[in-house]
Amino acid sequence: MTAPHTFRIAAIPADGVGKEVVAAGRAVLDALAADSAGSPRPFAFSWEEFPWGCEYYERTGRMMDDDGLDRLREFDAIYFGAVGWPTVPDHVSLWGLRLRICQGFDQWANVRPVHFLPGVTSPLRKADDTDLDWVVVRENSEGEYAGLGGRNLAGRGPGGEVAVQTALFTEVGCERIMRFAFDLARTRARRKVSSVTKSNAQQYGMVLWDDVFRRVAADYPDVETESVLVDAMSAKFVLRPEELSVVVASNLHADILSDLGSALAGSLGLAASANLNPERRHPSMFEPVHGSAPDIAGRGLANPVGAVGSAALMLDHLGLPDQAARLRRAIETTTAAGVRTRDVGGTASTEDVTKALVEALNA
Repeated sequence: MTAPHTFRIAAIPADGVGKEVVAAGRAVLDALAADSAGSPRPFAFSWEEFPWGCEYYERTGRMMDDDGLDRLREFDAIYFGAVGWPTVPDHVSLWGLRLRICQGFDQWANVRPVHFLPGVTSPLRKADDTDLDWVVVRENSEGEYAGLGGRNLAGRGPGGEVAVQTALFTEVGCERIMRFAFDLARTRARRKVSSVTKSNAQQYGMVLWDDVFRRVAADYPDVETESVLVDAMSAKFVLRPEELSVVVASNLHADILSDLGSALAGSLGLAASANLNPERRHPSMFEPVHGSAPDIAGRGLANPVGAVGSAALMLDHLGLPDQAARLRRAIETTTAAGVRTRDVGGTASTEDVTKALVEALNA
């Protein structure tokens, strides 16, 4: 028998429902790996779980260990849950863990598919009779989330403080995410890239984005293009989503648009994402789009589909596209069978959906 290839995965469940959905994703991935025994290409996962998150912060004053990036560096991938809790300010939790990993490992390409699943009712009537499927590619290293700026002049007294938040756009940052989007478009049925901007009001950074997009597009004459203002693109997501294939946007714009897309598909609980370092100099990180949902944490109500979909993206990244496709088919089989959590109109628990996904792997 061929010895399995073992992938080392760092699991960071973090906060709230992140713990539940990461556990669900691990169970499904381990079942998939166990079934590969005896196949021409068997594989296995070696997991190491890290306790970082808001509970860790309340004990130690840190969201993660000071040497956390060094410890994560040797893993093949990072499987992340969700970060945030009411007792810790959101900017502390986000910058102290998730963004520290994303920026520290230069995970500059954030990929968020918008996929409409069978058995899940979309608020879009158009989804009833139109094949809708697109992906949002988010610049993940700079833009509006570069973290540049500050607060001062508080000495003026109440009402006198000033805050400056600076968005950073570089030619290098714009070009690499756009080329990533064009290369992705070449793998899809419709070869089209839609660039999202707000250059009519933001005349420096966003105009640079537009200029770089036109220059990069010239190298991809086989790919259809369009440039759309972000407000108009928000409307297009709702009114003409069948025209979309790959949408590339800045950190803030893509963050908002991808959440809109997930809501149109039925729920944020369905949404998967990948934070990629495409050069593979550092590990990439895979996480569901939803937050930590303190209101339902620990109650077995969390939807694990987003986390399992993120696991499928991780399998693609690890060079297992057939297994990724198998996992996506299991998700579709499960939702089509009516095994759904309450956020998508069902009554199933997190555990129910997880069991159904494992069973569907062999369907």
